[in-house]
Amino acid sequence: MGTVTALYRYPVKSTLGEALSSVVVTHAGLSGDRTHAVLDETGAIGSAKHPRKWGHLLGCRSRVADGDTVEVELPDGTALTVGDRDVDARLSELLGRQVCVSASAPAHSLLERAVPEYEGGVPDAVRASASVDGTGEKITVGKVASGTFFDYGRVHLVTTSSLTKLRSVYPAGDFDPRRFRPNLVVDTGEAPAFAEDGWQGRRLRVGEALFRVLVPTPRCVVPTLGHDELKADPGIMRAIAREHRVPVFDLGRLACLGVYLDVLEPGTIRLGDPITPQEES
Repeated sequence: MGTVTALYRYPVKSTLGEALSSVVVTHAGLSGDRTHAVLDETGAIGSAKHPRKWGHLLGCRSRVADGDTVEVELPDGTALTVGDRDVDARLSELLGRQVCVSASAPAHSLLERAVPEYEGGVPDAVRASASVDGTGEKITVGKVASGTFFDYGRVHLVTTSSLTKLRSVYPAGDFDPRRFRPNLVVDTGEAPAFAEDGWQGRRLRVGEALFRVLVPTPRCVVPTLGHDELKADPGIMRAIAREHRVPVFDLGRLACLGVYLDVLEPGTIRLGDPITPQEES
């Protein structure tokens, strides 16, 4: 079905992450992935899905250093260790309000998402319930997966054939996979675009780990924002919304790219590992 051509994790939610050559996968996802998030005093979880409020987080980078130590690199290149009081102070300065880095998601925490203008960017029922917040942005408010900082699935996969298709319909866009913040990028060769849609419910062996494919990944505004040297481009999501809107649960047809996975068996994944389907035992 393909081979692993890139591995990424993002220790602090909505910061830039780190590329890996191998990683241990646990039932909680890739080791070190989204173990922390930035919270403000309202209980909101820092997410670039609300770029007016949290977009500066994409100017930061997080990595796992020695052992389980998490470092945050600020836009000016300063690297600080999570747990040092300077981290919260510097991030508060960057974001213009009091925030802290947390390793646990409070039960009352909220996830805010900007409402995109294009059709398929949010379920119609959710769009109807949106409100304008203090930033002037129209947003919806939801929650993360219980007890985690994941939006839904523990692992996110995108394929090269789908990215290639999108480049063909919007040649001016840079469909670098980093825009979509995947954990696994799979080289699917000459496979049809969006072949991963047909993987739902299937079990996939990737290296030593075993996954189940859950659902297509609905996209938000984040791929349109600047990432590292990748420039902001609102056309990225408009292209996806035109080319690939598919049913997601009972939410209607949403603009999707990639799939979410659940972990059935832990193990190590390495670059170059094959992706093979597994029959139910």
